[in-house]
Amino acid sequence: MSPYIGRSVRRLEDFRFLTGRGRYLADIACLGALWGHVLRSPHAHALIKRLDTTAATGLDGVRGVFTSADLAGLGPMPCMAAVSPLIVPPRFALAVERVRHVGDPVAFVVADSTEIAREAAELVEVEYEALPAVVDGRAALVDGAPQLWPQAPHNTAFHIQKGDAAAAAAAMKQAAHIVEIEVMNNRVVVAPVETRAGIARYDSATDSFDLELTGQGLHGIRRQLAEFVFKLPPDRFHLHAPDVGGGFGTKNFLYPEWILLLWAARRLGQPVRWEADRTEDFVASAQGRDIFATARLGLAADGRFLALDIEMVANHGAYLSGNGPGAAAVAASTAHGGVYDIPAIAVDVRGAFTNTVPVDAYRGAGKPEANYITERCIEAAARTLGFDPAELRRKNLIASFPHKTAMGLTIDSGGFVDNLDRAVAQADVAGFVARRTEAKARGKLLGLGIACFLETSRGAPNEGAEVRFETDGRVTVAVGTESNGQGHETAFAQIAAERLGLPIETIRYVQADTLKVKSGAGHGGARSMHMGGAAVVKAMDATLARARTTAARLLQASEAELVLDAGAFSVRGSERRIELLSIARESGAALGEHVMNMTDVFTFPSGCHVAEIEVDPETGAATLVRYTAIDDYGRLINPMLTEGQVQGGVAQGIGQALLEHTVYDPESGQLLSGSLTDYALPRADDLPAFDIALVERPTDANPLGVKGSGQAGCIAAPQTVMAALLDALEPAGVKHLDMPATPEKIWKALRRSA
Repeated sequence: MSPYIGRSVRRLEDFRFLTGRGRYLADIACLGALWGHVLRSPHAHALIKRLDTTAATGLDGVRGVFTSADLAGLGPMPCMAAVSPLIVPPRFALAVERVRHVGDPVAFVVADSTEIAREAAELVEVEYEALPAVVDGRAALVDGAPQLWPQAPHNTAFHIQKGDAAAAAAAMKQAAHIVEIEVMNNRVVVAPVETRAGIARYDSATDSFDLELTGQGLHGIRRQLAEFVFKLPPDRFHLHAPDVGGGFGTKNFLYPEWILLLWAARRLGQPVRWEADRTEDFVASAQGRDIFATARLGLAADGRFLALDIEMVANHGAYLSGNGPGAAAVAASTAHGGVYDIPAIAVDVRGAFTNTVPVDAYRGAGKPEANYITERCIEAAARTLGFDPAELRRKNLIASFPHKTAMGLTIDSGGFVDNLDRAVAQADVAGFVARRTEAKARGKLLGLGIACFLETSRGAPNEGAEVRFETDGRVTVAVGTESNGQGHETAFAQIAAERLGLPIETIRYVQADTLKVKSGAGHGGARSMHMGGAAVVKAMDATLARARTTAARLLQASEAELVLDAGAFSVRGSERRIELLSIARESGAALGEHVMNMTDVFTFPSGCHVAEIEVDPETGAATLVRYTAIDDYGRLINPMLTEGQVQGGVAQGIGQALLEHTVYDPESGQLLSGSLTDYALPRADDLPAFDIALVERPTDANPLGVKGSGQAGCIAAPQTVMAALLDALEPAGVKHLDMPATPEKIWKALRRSA
């Protein structure tokens, strides 16, 4: 049995978290730090006619009130998405002449305390001229809609096509059946436990900056700050993060506050800190999803899929966030068609500017939207044409590998048919009729939904890692991917301890520090084990190769004679032996290597989920009573951590399906769901006991055989829950619902169909 890999080792980081020793941004004392507060627009769209800071500046304890004029030397924030052609209007840290969404930063107040800064912000006099607003992506693209940017006619950020439109059109002509749907992937607020916060410091002697932040992907944020905004060398910026309390993608990006903090610290010669309150985070951090799609699925008479044609409108908000267009225009295209053999796929995507908070990558980033569209099409086809939903899927699942999809990706391995068969058996689908009968006797409607998913896991290509044998007897593993709760401190230690044959307590994990970690693309795209874990393995192999050479010299043997076991090299057939840590000491310095894992290969996590949901027709209340998942994430480093990731993702997917919805007033553009009073997150009693089974089918895409698991749950859950809900409501005549399926929405649908 493997000493570490494949075992559910309890999280090493949990001791400090559970004993109150976690170190989050708010826990960090900073002597002499001033406090920043951002004055934000109350309007969704308005001209700034006059901005007077006189009264605020005169308040005792205020060190400065800054506007866009003060920051005139700074460049705009870039959009790094690999989308072309793409219109990227300038987004500055503070609004210039016009605000374009509620919460748009207008001024930055710095004072001796957060209370004084807030009081001063109330004294800033801003005269606005309100302008018409548009908050819906489709509405923004039509003639006559309020225009946000002169350089983006019809509010269009991009319009691209992918796949093969001609092949899809030809296949549609041969189809015996064409099923068409319209679905909305509702916008969600990203609500990690810890809001965004930061502390900036400036060293005038070296003209260098230090930013401690609740961020991820720090090397990327540093590059953007240096090259695009401050126009200075990256080595003048040190970015580092303490423990980070969740992120789900939203903390991966450059934000105006990071610029304001650094600029103010340099301007005032003192550290400056800022912490968002929850309501502020609702309008200051990127939001997720918000894609409307029209899709057509062409089928042969026997139910074989022939073609899939998709048109999407992605609402990107008022500005293009760091990787915002990437989700709809790039990531989604890798997953269209899911686990099914669909010969021809055509995709048309338009990105729209609206007077809403910018949208960026949220857990899954395009893959949930793509899978949702595909699965809703299949569900509609099954119900419209009289196919059994499970059998229709089974008939069309990819069954042989490698398989090149219509979107151009080669899926190396999988067990899609087996996933479906196992899920059907484990969920006791055969016993569902009896359970439905029992529910009906109680006056309830019970539905069963089956859906599959395909994740295309990689995120940014390439990743770095460094392994160092330190003179204190520890082994440092420094990785460019970054945890915000996933358990990296444990998983990477398991990999290193097993590979080196050392106790896991020997491993020291380092992340999220641009001085201590040489390179990195952060987390995102379920890439940490696939990209970062593989980089660690390669760094260890390179380090061990150096150690082997030194050991051969010290043991007076050839390298071929040496055997590595239990953290030491020994000479085969001899008692001569030297420990790796002794080799490090003999080397006179830390023994180690930094290695770049240069690869752009995807892995393909997959699975099949089954849900049962019970509806009370009198109130519209829906209760999720059963949830089963059969998932393949390749080789499992730590099954317990993997299952935890799946549970979290499923919970978020259920939240989107049944509860979560970011609501803007269509006329004023005001955010109506602007706090946790108005925005519903899933609670424990909204969730059933999950029945999750993990099937290991290792991939050859990396030396560990792993596939990403961090995003899969929220890729699978929405369509599974909605399929179950529509199955429950179909006998009552309800044919369609969009997420979130709230009790009110269900109740109204039942009354309309009565």
